[in-house]
Amino acid sequence: MATATLTLGLIPSALALEILRWERLPLAVPLVVGHERVIFIDRNVRVGVPASLGDRLRVQSAGGALYLLASEPIEPTRLQLQDANTGILILLDIAAEPGEAPLEPVRIVEGESHAKRYGDAGQQPAADAARLPARETPVPVVLTRYAAQSLYAPLRTVEPVNGVVRVNLRRDEDQWVTAIRLTNTSGRWIDLDPRALQGDFVTATFQHPDLGPAGDSRDTSVVYLVTRGRGLAQSLLPAISPIDAAHNLPASAAVGSAEGAGDAQ
Repeated sequence: MATATLTLGLIPSALALEILRWERLPLAVPLVVGHERVIFIDRNVRVGVPASLGDRLRVQSAGGALYLLASEPIEPTRLQLQDANTGILILLDIAAEPGEAPLEPVRIVEGESHAKRYGDAGQQPAADAARLPARETPVPVVLTRYAAQSLYAPLRTVEPVNGVVRVNLRRDEDQWVTAIRLTNTSGRWIDLDPRALQGDFVTATFQHPDLGPAGDSRDTSVVYLVTRGRGLAQSLLPAISPIDAAHNLPASAAVGSAEGAGDAQ
């Protein structure tokens, strides 16, 4: 006689998935010491980890997922996740305690409420939804400020901007911003004047008004160049604007800028 055996069992809790909604409130993510916890976020993020954690927390990122492993108990601590493309921040409050069983993976999804972001002009009519949103601030100003914050400001203070995409430079609508580092190799001060630049730029903004002598802590700065419809390479000589802004410089300043150009890299 043939017999059949039916085996019943419970699905392991490790296969469960906890859903957390990001609505601008820190998300609590407890950890168990010695057990890795996976966080699915489905975006490319940079992780800001406080130095106080030292080697107690291992953080790995791959394929839109974070892998957190605490090697010893951790007091409540806040981690900052920043979307590498949009600049959006997500805050995680972690704490690690001893335990036997690992915790289920976590998936973070967008909540329904969204904060107003810098450069937005507010709610658009439904009829205009297909169009690019109007902005209360000129696009070159939005791009330049965003690039400057990304280079000089702490991670937590970078304000996300709708529509800004990071590649090797940053783009919004049909305008691009490129940040270029300048280093003075001479032994004298160099004044930085955007009117001395030659190229087809919408705007040009220096982080600092001048460069200190080589070796001085102020011998390096950044210039932010906004171009329209193309990147920086296509906006330099010989494809320049028919208007030479250097003609607006005083005679002495124009000569000084020409001499200093060879000393700044």
